[in-house]
Amino acid sequence: MRELEELLSPARTRRDVPGASKKAIFEEVAALVAADHPDLDPGDFIGKLLAREKLGSTGLGGGIAIPHCRLASCTRPLGALVTLREPADFDAPDDAPVDILFVLLVPEEAHQEHLDILAAIARLFSQPALRAALRACDSDRVLYDTAIGWEG
Repeated sequence: MRELEELLSPARTRRDVPGASKKAIFEEVAALVAADHPDLDPGDFIGKLLAREKLGSTGLGGGIAIPHCRLASCTRPLGALVTLREPADFDAPDDAPVDILFVLLVPEEAHQEHLDILAAIARLFSQPALRAALRACDSDRVLYDTAIGWEG
């Protein structure tokens, strides 16, 4: 998925992220995003992700979740890819805990673009071979390279 390279950066890709709850995980991801994009308010981002989770799970099954939200301060779609140190409950449809998250932030007005990107990411991460490859990565850079270079 070539668009993944436009969404993701090495600075927003991290393996072995701690976090026993959605809130703790989102705090870790917000710190990653804020370090790379200081114009985004981590508190706003965390609050919107938690509010979205209350509407329904962003867990896809197979250990994957795609938490997402729209932010007024976001000027273009951004993603963060993390693997978790310990799998976390995301109320996925298969009841499996989540250990890989792709967090998506889009501009407030990007309604259709938001849906299109979500659908493409869901298709990509629904591939068992990609999930296995991501879980086998031994560094942040390898995780990034594996994700953006995936041709499966």
